[in-house]
Amino acid sequence: MTDINLALEQLCDAFNEHNLDKIMSHFAEDCVLEMPRGNHPWGSRSEGRENVRKALATRFEGLPDVHYGNTQHFVDNRTNTGISKWALTGTRRDGQRIEVWGCDFYTFHEGKVTRKDSYWKIVE
Repeated sequence: MTDINLALEQLCDAFNEHNLDKIMSHFAEDCVLEMPRGNHPWGSRSEGRENVRKALATRFEGLPDVHYGNTQHFVDNRTNTGISKWALTGTRRDGQRIEVWGCDFYTFHEGKVTRKDSYWKIVE
């Protein structure tokens, strides 16, 4: 198992534990997070560790029981890239149940995440 694959597994576990400290231990200081929703073609972007942490915290606030299941991880060690594919389930604060498939594209440098770019299916 590669270090990136292990990091992807640990990140998924930390997300399912809703453990921001554990999640952020994998991120570099100058990291970037791009979320699917936003006012731009890339969704919304957060830069820097504190801003990324705040953006990720909103996921747990909006979906308190969020869970990433049926995970698959793919790694390209030549480009220090990892992809995690998952099925997200959770319940919004208004009681609406969510189930959506998606993936995260991660870029690593010296063992830390420098970019997390998230995508998910649009369910209508």
